[in-house]
Amino acid sequence: MITRRTALMGAAFVAASPAVVTRALASDETMDTSGAAAVDLSSLPRRKVELVPPPFVHEHEQVASTGPSIVEFEMEIIEREMEVDDDGGYLQGMTFNGSIPGPLMVVHEGDYVELTLKNPASNLMPHNIDFHAATGALGGGALTLVNPGEMTVLRFKATRPGTFVYHCAPGGPMIPWHVVSGMAGTIMILPRDGLKTDTGAPIKYDRVWYIGEAEFYIPRDENGDFKRYADVGESYPETEELMNGLIPTHVVFNGRKGALTGDNALTAKVGERVLIVHSQANRDTRPHLIGGHGDYVWESGKFNNPPERDLETWFIRGGSAGAALYSFLQPGLYAYVNHNLIEAVNLGATAHVLVEGDWDNDLMEQVTAPVEYSS
Repeated sequence: MITRRTALMGAAFVAASPAVVTRALASDETMDTSGAAAVDLSSLPRRKVELVPPPFVHEHEQVASTGPSIVEFEMEIIEREMEVDDDGGYLQGMTFNGSIPGPLMVVHEGDYVELTLKNPASNLMPHNIDFHAATGALGGGALTLVNPGEMTVLRFKATRPGTFVYHCAPGGPMIPWHVVSGMAGTIMILPRDGLKTDTGAPIKYDRVWYIGEAEFYIPRDENGDFKRYADVGESYPETEELMNGLIPTHVVFNGRKGALTGDNALTAKVGERVLIVHSQANRDTRPHLIGGHGDYVWESGKFNNPPERDLETWFIRGGSAGAALYSFLQPGLYAYVNHNLIEAVNLGATAHVLVEGDWDNDLMEQVTAPVEYSS
């Protein structure tokens, strides 16, 4: 019996290419590892972590107090329509745990990440997960392809400290479509003894902000209004055509224009040291904190490398995540932007930071307030 889901999946995949239909629906991109030697991890403790929505991060130790453990996570794939602006823009989103970006996972080097990935029967599409932090099997993508109504469990060893992207990669043209529809997130693997400055001194943070930058491609109708679709399958053909033009309609932080502004602005206090984790799974970006700096910046996100210091703007390569540490010195409103200012101001890649504290005139002083002037 051909169900509506089967028909829609088939339509989307046929629109991509016959080869993709065969690979994705027949799971040809999976691999058989049943002949590998068994690994005995029974002596390791297990710890289950409840993930939280961005821009927040689940509780974690900055310096590991015990030896390696198996850290258990669970994520459900949720396909749903999402409002991305106040101008009628709606995305047929594909998400990890319902958020764009997917949740930030934090473990320590030497830990084992064990993820239970669930694809509910109510979804239309097959999905998987590719961890840039993992080794082999397309980052786990070849071992995690799940059709609607299926689940899988993947475990990998966290061998390299740093911030790394994860994303859905079900094969062929489905890969970019799933990524720009929201299916990307970040994992942070901390050194067991914590972060270090460029001179090797220990350094800690007071809080973490997790910024997931994404670009969307939402087609418009003949009147210039954004189009809406019944489901992800219906949205594919016109979305793919727009994607191939490489001109996004939105460039946003955390899934929506204004998601981190106004009442949703990030907050801090003067003297607090904040670690900003910034990921972009598809395009290059240039984060900049207006009125602040990057005290220590792991531009490539890899903690085995010493951080750069005192950066005004840093570069995050597409398909990677970086980290920047800053101690706020002045109160007031800050803007954290993609310093392609067209994308920041016009397309949405802006967040606000509201900092409490006392103003320091030694750092900046308004010597003369604006007064009338005539030449």
